[in-house]
Amino acid sequence: MTTGSPAATGSRTGLSRQVIRFAGVGVLSTAVHLGLFAALVRGGAPAQVANGVALVLATIVNTALNRAWTFGVRGRGGLVAHHGQALVIFGITYAATTVALAVLGALVPSAGTLLQTTVVAVANVLSTAVRFVAMRRWIFRAPAGSALGEPGGPTDRHEPAYVVDGVRGSGTGRG
Repeated sequence: MTTGSPAATGSRTGLSRQVIRFAGVGVLSTAVHLGLFAALVRGGAPAQVANGVALVLATIVNTALNRAWTFGVRGRGGLVAHHGQALVIFGITYAATTVALAVLGALVPSAGTLLQTTVVAVANVLSTAVRFVAMRRWIFRAPAGSALGEPGGPTDRHEPAYVVDGVRGSGTGRG
């Protein structure tokens, strides 16, 4: 376990660690999304329905993993709000993948599962940067005026105001 101030940790180190962890979570949740999508389409579900169901489940997994591992938020405080905010991000990703599937359907009405899955994957990747910025700056942002190491300030990662590098709970080395 390491202790340190935001200055000692360095914002580049915190951001780099978050980007790497976000990417890892993204790979896993994308695999969940695309695997479920392909399975549902092969099982006879319409592509738009399969996309919606698969994306909802992948978003729940993605938010839970990013909350705990990428942004270091522990405990139940803010859990419902975080998942609610993630639904807004879900809307952006769902819109991107739905439009992509609609365009594919107009251009290639008989597109197979592999092509549909590829189109969903590309749309998902394009929305990833928006998702990271929204999670870092909106969902898991630091409360105004809070900083690690302030006299009388929070010292417990379970405390919602425990902040490093602008994100609750990051930068302590306890990933």
